[in-house]
Amino acid sequence: MLVRRAFLATATLALALALTGCDSGSDTDRAAASGPSVIAPGKPGEANRTLSAQDAAGQRADDDTPNSADVAYARMMIQHHAQALKMTELAPGQARSTAVKGLAARIGAAQGPEIKAMQGWLATYGKDGKDGQNGGHEHAAMPGMATEDQLDQLRAARGKAFDALFLTLMITHHEGALSMAADVKAQGNNVRIEEMADDVIAQQTSEITRMRGMQ
Repeated sequence: MLVRRAFLATATLALALALTGCDSGSDTDRAAASGPSVIAPGKPGEANRTLSAQDAAGQRADDDTPNSADVAYARMMIQHHAQALKMTELAPGQARSTAVKGLAARIGAAQGPEIKAMQGWLATYGKDGKDGQNGGHEHAAMPGMATEDQLDQLRAARGKAFDALFLTLMITHHEGALSMAADVKAQGNNVRIEEMADDVIAQQTSEITRMRGMQ
């Protein structure tokens, strides 16, 4: 009889622990599912929205519709890359260092196709126009852009003076691109734009390191 009572007591305790564990797991799952709310940037002209963590995760997985940050990034990075191409086009006739000439050629070979890819992306989503935005304002707002005076100095420079100024301006230019890429990764919603930003970060971080070693 004592053995039977001991067996029943042990079984009851085990069942209670199992039920408690299940309830605890459910509470944990519910807490994880609720999580903090998330601010989702709206499409151009639309207000931001507040989503639960679960809704935000589901929306991100299922909907990568471009938002205003994605569109602005593509438009501005096209202009940003275009200035870099103007700078690299000067190198073959004005640089003294073969390393600088080679670097300029690599930058040009990479950024030309990137411009076409971003133009194609904008066309795909019907965003190739400016939608009434001021292109000059966008140009002035972009980090790392050389001024017209700096470009004039680069056009006039030759030999070692060109090499030094080119590296200084291009490092600053690349650092600006990294800032823009980091911003769109934090604020954008489109997977393709995020991939483009990742490419910019990987490539231009490497080039900055190389250019600093050449100074």
